[in-house]
Amino acid sequence: MEKTKNGITEGVIWKQLLLFFFPILIGTFFQQLYNTVDTIIVGQFVGTEALAAVGTTGTVINLLVGFFVGVASGATVIISQYFGANDRENLSKSVHTSMALAVAGGVVIMVFGIVTARPTMLAMGVPDDIMDDAVLYMNVYYLGIIGNLIYNIGTGVLRAIGDSRMPLYVLIVCCLANVVLDLLFVVVFHWGVFGVAFATILSQLISAVLLMIRLMGTQEAYRVELRKIRFHKDILKNVVRIGLPAGLQSVMYSFSNILIQASINSFGTTAIAAWAAIGKIDGFIWMVMNAFGIAVTTFAGQNFGARQYDRMKRCTRVGLGMCLGTIIALSALLFIFRYQLLMFFTGDAEVVNIGAQFYLVLAPSYFTFVFIEILSGAIRGAGEALQPMLITCIGVCGLRVVWILLVVPYWHTMQMVAMNYPVSWVITAVIFVIYYLRGKWLDRCIKREHDPQHGTATEA
Repeated sequence: MEKTKNGITEGVIWKQLLLFFFPILIGTFFQQLYNTVDTIIVGQFVGTEALAAVGTTGTVINLLVGFFVGVASGATVIISQYFGANDRENLSKSVHTSMALAVAGGVVIMVFGIVTARPTMLAMGVPDDIMDDAVLYMNVYYLGIIGNLIYNIGTGVLRAIGDSRMPLYVLIVCCLANVVLDLLFVVVFHWGVFGVAFATILSQLISAVLLMIRLMGTQEAYRVELRKIRFHKDILKNVVRIGLPAGLQSVMYSFSNILIQASINSFGTTAIAAWAAIGKIDGFIWMVMNAFGIAVTTFAGQNFGARQYDRMKRCTRVGLGMCLGTIIALSALLFIFRYQLLMFFTGDAEVVNIGAQFYLVLAPSYFTFVFIEILSGAIRGAGEALQPMLITCIGVCGLRVVWILLVVPYWHTMQMVAMNYPVSWVITAVIFVIYYLRGKWLDRCIKREHDPQHGTATEA
């Protein structure tokens, strides 16, 4: 196809990164708002039991959906590489394979989720008085899961080709629709937990339809045609090769976070409340890092596909510097105003004090995770996913588990629980820096690109 101007492979790097980064960041903010409004409406208009029922399903749902989103991230990398290489045929095949993955994955998760909903809730010890509502919420949510997965795939396709604005607009519409439908189904129709779940899947369906209209309406090579949605074996193989490690990494994070939550629970209700408040504030730091990570992965993928390896490295350095500067500034503000920020969530002085002590450890440590987020994103963007996953799972998740199981029982304090973060982050960050600078990962990716048996980017 005719070569067109592409800011990611040709523009001023820092400007293009910011143009790509901000829509992702704002979109993540609306996602947080979406979840918060859901929680407020359930708690205020349905009741404590309903709030507990919906809340207790989150870990399981996130585990399954997070695994799929991780696998689907492989599609984003492959699509960005073919787009950067200006390879029209394989770009189209990648998009249609990704859509087939969304549909097939949705069917599998729907059936598996519905069949295992009640046994899973029983295994988690969910109280009898909220069991039926929890299972009802999960079943309705799983019935509409295909819309969620199509939205995630569609967002990945658009970000892969450098469009981070359309996913933002769709997410804003989805968020507003969810609020309106929540109020209609819960406050007006009094449908309770069913209303909340139904509002969620309808708003996700709206977002999926809007993205499909965008992808089916374009005349570019990434256009979706319903009759072409099917698996292409070589493309699927590469999507899974890159995406499966990310999916497994998501599962490992969920597992390690469950252990940390269990450890926090052992300190009592006050500590649990402090941890909940910390999580809300913590979320903004991770929003920023994740947005930079997605941007760098896309930039690395497109420039790798265009065989501009030096520019790919420059994008990584610029992204690393911008992310470090932003996180250090935010961490300083968080450190200085930690008491005031925690008071937004509670007036309990003991809860605030526990949270503030936790941030004495966390706030000075956030910048170390920037190296993990950015460097792993750049390496994945070039097509190497297994090694970053292994480093992250062993260095971050594995060390967390060891720390919680072996260290915390002997020094049973909240500060010692908090120390699992800087310890695991610093060690993993050092490993990533060494791994990235050695450069052998890039040589392997370039060799794979030139090997037709691997089916990756070809000559433009």
